[in-house]
Order: sequence, then C-alpha cells, then structure tokens
Amino acid sequence: MVGWLKALVYGAGGMAVVGLAALVALQERLVYVPVLPGLPRAYPIKPSRLRLIYEDVWLRAADGVRLHSWFLRHSPTCRGPTILFFQENAGNIAHRLECVRLMMQRLQCNVFMLSYRGYGESEGYPSQSGITKDAQAALDHLVQRKDIDTSRIVIFGRSLGGAVGAVLAKNNPDKVSALILENTFTSILDMAGIMLPFLRWFIGGSSAKGPKLLNCVVRSPWSTLDVVAEVKQPILFLSGLQDELVPPSHMRMLYDKAVEHNRNCRFVDFPSGMHMDTWISGGDRYWRTIELFLDQYTPEVQSSDASCTSEIADDAA
Repeated sequence: MVGWLKALVYGAGGMAVVGLAALVALQERLVYVPVLPGLPRAYPIKPSRLRLIYEDVWLRAADGVRLHSWFLRHSPTCRGPTILFFQENAGNIAHRLECVRLMMQRLQCNVFMLSYRGYGESEGYPSQSGITKDAQAALDHLVQRKDIDTSRIVIFGRSLGGAVGAVLAKNNPDKVSALILENTFTSILDMAGIMLPFLRWFIGGSSAKGPKLLNCVVRSPWSTLDVVAEVKQPILFLSGLQDELVPPSHMRMLYDKAVEHNRNCRFVDFPSGMHMDTWISGGDRYWRTIELFLDQYTPEVQSSDASCTSEIADDAA
C-alpha cells in the first residue's frame, strides 16, 4: 500500500514537473501561432483578390520593431467608423479577409488590420509586451490620418485580439470610441489551467482558487478580466455558446466584471456560435447587433456630401 502511494505521489510530481517545464519553455509557442501547420507564413491572398480598396502600411513600434498592416477603405467618399481589427492567436491577417470584407459591407466602415510582430510580414517575435506596443503604434497611426473620422475609431478583437484590444482601449480612453470583444478569455492563466488540467490548482487568473504558484512563470498572462474593469468606453460582448476553445463562461465573467464599473456594456450571445465562426453562424443578427451598437455610440455626423454607398462586391471570391 505504501509503495503504491509513493508511486502515485511520484507520478503526480513527475507530471507537474513536465507540465512546468513545458509551460516555461514552450509557452510562447502555445500562445502565439503565426504559422498554421502545413501552411507557409506568407499571406495566401491579399485584399485585392476580394476587390477591396487597400494600402500597405508600415509602422514602427516604440521599441523599433517594423510592422506590416493593411488599411482597407470602404470607399473614397465614405467617412464612416474605422474598425481597428485584432485577430486571434493563429494564422495571419489574410485569413480574416473574408470576415473583414463582410464587415465593411454590412457596417459601412473602414478597417485597419495589424500584423502582430512575428506574424505575416511583420518583424520580431510575439510577446505580450511587444504586441501591446504594436497595438499602440497602429492606433497612433490612425489618429494621425487625415482621411478618416478619428472620433469614430472602434476596436474589434476576437479571442487573443480581444485581450489586445482591451489593453489598448484602457490605455487610450480619449482615442478609442468603443470596444467590441468576441469569444475572448478571462486570462491566459485561466486558459493554461484548462489546456493543462493537472496544473489548474497551481495556475489561474484573479478569479481562480488555489495557491497559483506557477503564475510567476507565465510571460504573457493577458489578464483581460482585470483590464475590462478599467475600460471606460462602451463595450459590446459577442459570445458564441458553442465555443470549443474558450469556455463561454469567460465572456460572461468579462461582462459581469465590466458592468460593475461601466454602464455602457451590452452582452449578446449566439446559440450556435463556435470560436471562429460566430460571425458566420450568427447571420444577420450578428451584424445587426454590431450595427446598432455603432449607431448608438459612434453615430454618423450627417453632411450633405457624405455618402457611404457600398462599393464592395457582394460576390467577391
């Protein structure tokens, strides 16, 4: 009996050691996946393939890292809102072009797509501190542009992009009009406990129980639950209830935390929405929800010569 207990203890200890080693050595590879398995790092398509008006924009982050991005204009005469789009952790901005095409068509908006450092054609290696600098560089570029309405800059972030966007909105209350979060996690610490269940007692975000002894070794905690409590702008939470990666409860926790301090929050769920396809499965209701949110918090300033007649092809492929 004693021998069996010793074996159990040693086995559990061995699993913890292996998990800790993986967490320390491989965490960036687990959190950031710039290249999808079996695919090249290069963009598979460019916006012109979908007949979108765009320009390549090169930025410098505060630490000197050179970043690539696309500014996609709805139409030459449209002064609608500009969406600063932050993608998920895997792949690159080209993989989001079909979503963005529909976003521009339905919301009558411009979109700025940033390649995080280490992604797409951007230089460097991804990290929380680095990507935070990247996001700030993108926003600083937008507020200096003369061809957009800088009073109507809205952040949209899905999954990891939501964590990025929440930090940026918190740090720039006077530059960002509103924040949209879709299928975003409470923290990478909480996600580590989900992905590595045997470490759950030793790692977790501010709402987790246990000693959290391993939190100190996580270099990209992305503690969104703490950040949303400090966001002053209106926030729209879009939650896919069939999310197979981030538990939908995370989005509800984010909303509950935010609404304690911010009355301009709205939570909308989509029963069939999965992690990556809520914008598809949500159908017209998904886009109408965002449209109403933008109309309320970033209203269009009417002018006699302003027109946003869509020039984006419905049948682009």
